[in-house]
Amino acid sequence: MRVRVPGSTSNLGAGFDTIGLAVSRYLTAEYRAGDGPLAIDRRGTLASLQGMPEELDLFAQAMRSVCPSLGGTLVLDSEIPVGRGLGSSAAAVVGGLTLGAAVGSSTVDVLRTARRWESHLDNVAPCLLGGLVAVVDSEAFPLVLAPGIAFAYAAPGVPLSTARARAALPATIPHGEAARALGHLAALIRGLETADVALLKLGLADRLHVPYRLPLIPGGAEVREAGLAAGAWGVTVSGAGSGLLAVTAPEKAASVADAMAAAFREAAGPEGVVAFPLVPDSRGVTLDAS
Repeated sequence: MRVRVPGSTSNLGAGFDTIGLAVSRYLTAEYRAGDGPLAIDRRGTLASLQGMPEELDLFAQAMRSVCPSLGGTLVLDSEIPVGRGLGSSAAAVVGGLTLGAAVGSSTVDVLRTARRWESHLDNVAPCLLGGLVAVVDSEAFPLVLAPGIAFAYAAPGVPLSTARARAALPATIPHGEAARALGHLAALIRGLETADVALLKLGLADRLHVPYRLPLIPGGAEVREAGLAAGAWGVTVSGAGSGLLAVTAPEKAASVADAMAAAFREAAGPEGVVAFPLVPDSRGVTLDAS
């Protein structure tokens, strides 16, 4: 059995812990039944994790939670950068739960069960459902994304842990600041639906997380300016970072990604920098049981 899970970018500026988008970078996992302990073969962006004990592997943990008796081989191959804001952990959890349920012929509520590993579902929901998704508590629902909007992504060679990114946030904010943040969220949702550039610029001007997380990313401020100078309508932190996400016109996505990559290389060093245009994924997780 084989499962394919898209990566995801969350927040998209003012949609902090609320909005996520499935994107065209994928985690593929194939399970081959067999006797003896489960062997895990990690490839692609997961190759550096080769040798990680099974009990520390999110995919294996999620899979075993719904199918405890596993033997054989699990081949994990990912295009999603690890720890750099494109939902690598959420993809692992969604893929593990989906594949485990299929192997064990069981039913599982993936969205709610995922809370065991991912307390915030703004990455989980788009990995599961595809497209642009909003979450409220344990509920998820689709949002409209205009076809005239494109995305570009760039990240330095160093990851940023979600725990560190969350620790940088203030425990409280003034009531008035929260109200202004809601206005930016409204602009973001309408801007994504209509491709209204003025509204998108308002919606990408976040007040809740970007000001606190951007300084944790080596070269983050310089890369954001480079993306804007190359024609992006806005540049924000992708998820918890360390990657940055630009929102732009389709014809400029590649050049914006290149400009952001060049700025990362200059500001943070060339090693491990990744950058590419991103296309929304509309399908979410898929299972091939043939």
